[in-house]
Amino acid sequence: MNSTQSIFSNLSDPSLLQEQAYLGGQWTEGQNGKKIAVTNPATGDAIGQIACLSPNDAKSALKAAHDVWPDWASKLPQERMAILRGWFELMLEHREDLALIMTAEQGKPISESRGEIDYAAAFLEFYAEEARRPNIENVTSHLPDAEVEIWREPVGVAALITPWNFPSAMLTRKAGAALAAGCTVVAHPSIETPYSALALAELAQRAGMPDGVFNVITGQAPEIVGAWMEDARVRAVSFTGSTEVGRLLYHQSADTIKRLILELGGHAPFLVFADADMDRAVDEAIKAKFATSGQDCLGANRFLIERSVYEEFCEAFTARTKELTIGAGIDDPDIGPLMNEKAVAKQKEHIEDAIARGARLLCGGNIHSLGGLFFEPTVLADVPADAKIMHEETFGPVAAISSFDNEEEAIKRANDTEYGLVAYLHTQDPRRIYRASRSLRFGMVAVNRTKVTGAPIPFGGMKQSGLGREGSRFGLEAFTEIKYVCRDWA
Repeated sequence: MNSTQSIFSNLSDPSLLQEQAYLGGQWTEGQNGKKIAVTNPATGDAIGQIACLSPNDAKSALKAAHDVWPDWASKLPQERMAILRGWFELMLEHREDLALIMTAEQGKPISESRGEIDYAAAFLEFYAEEARRPNIENVTSHLPDAEVEIWREPVGVAALITPWNFPSAMLTRKAGAALAAGCTVVAHPSIETPYSALALAELAQRAGMPDGVFNVITGQAPEIVGAWMEDARVRAVSFTGSTEVGRLLYHQSADTIKRLILELGGHAPFLVFADADMDRAVDEAIKAKFATSGQDCLGANRFLIERSVYEEFCEAFTARTKELTIGAGIDDPDIGPLMNEKAVAKQKEHIEDAIARGARLLCGGNIHSLGGLFFEPTVLADVPADAKIMHEETFGPVAAISSFDNEEEAIKRANDTEYGLVAYLHTQDPRRIYRASRSLRFGMVAVNRTKVTGAPIPFGGMKQSGLGREGSRFGLEAFTEIKYVCRDWA
């Protein structure tokens, strides 16, 4: 028995481990019978093989979602609420199994997987409540003898495209909002982490989700997503992933004028001023850099430290980094494996480039002694502004540190990026907090802390980090159209 099989032998409900796609309320291997192998990144062991559906299957799923949309949209909000609430409760009931599945296919430490399941379930709970709130709004009429109303109506079928780093939360954050708004869904999970999405489809079915309302279609992204992008029946597309793919989807959506919600790349600055609580700043820096093994669009990429406390920060941060444990996710280390060889190559490239340009290597820098996809947590100091790591998303456990002399310089350098997702700020000066929060060109600013996400908040970025927001009431509104009605009773 390999280690992956050993993980799955601990599942309380083995039926959550689905290998077929979920289309129109039925489990299917698709028309072509092709399969895609999925492996555990910690061991290289095969988890299994999932169905690799065709563009025709993708169209069939779209037809199922389109056909049932009028019925779903016309349901009372309380009915949609009850189904989403039941789905939420089933996620919590099967929390441990869902976490085990995630750790096996994604590699993240099991405690992080449990945390993601809680996070993912929270979106279903939140949007179950929000389903009742997109009400008619009365507006004072500008015309004599006329009544004016503004309605919110669901856009139609929503295509959801989710990444491998948060395979459950990115699906529920999108699907919860779309379904609550009255849209039906076709979803495509990453082929590297499909089992989490398929397990959620199993639970959605148990929660009473009507056939065709929620579909999970596995296969190669260009074929599945390409079929949806060219079809006018898809009215909204929500994607989480790289800016490069986001640009492609932007172009592909033009012919059919689709609604786009794009959560793209990040390159977060982490600013520490001399008046900051240094112990707290270091603690939060560790979280901001190394959660999900650094494979997080919210991960801090650039650490900008005021010169008078620069060496103190470097020393303390490096000491903490050296204490981090590395291992298979099921053993619950601090750092798990990276997702694939491409990710490992990116770490090496950024480290070698930074050192060649004059950076100091304070710790790490190599593949871990465990081999495979395990990479040492790495700290680079004195990283120059022209190094690749200061402009490109590393998406791994490599921290790049440099100094600044004043607030104006810090803000200018923090904003010197095409990305604008999140910025981290550490200072105890309330006036600086206000000035910097205003000046930082990022969709989210975390002040003296790292964790800021949650179902009630609008998640998203500026510039090339995306379009629109997910979570909060804005996440639901993204899947609605505004209809204006001007009525005369004569």
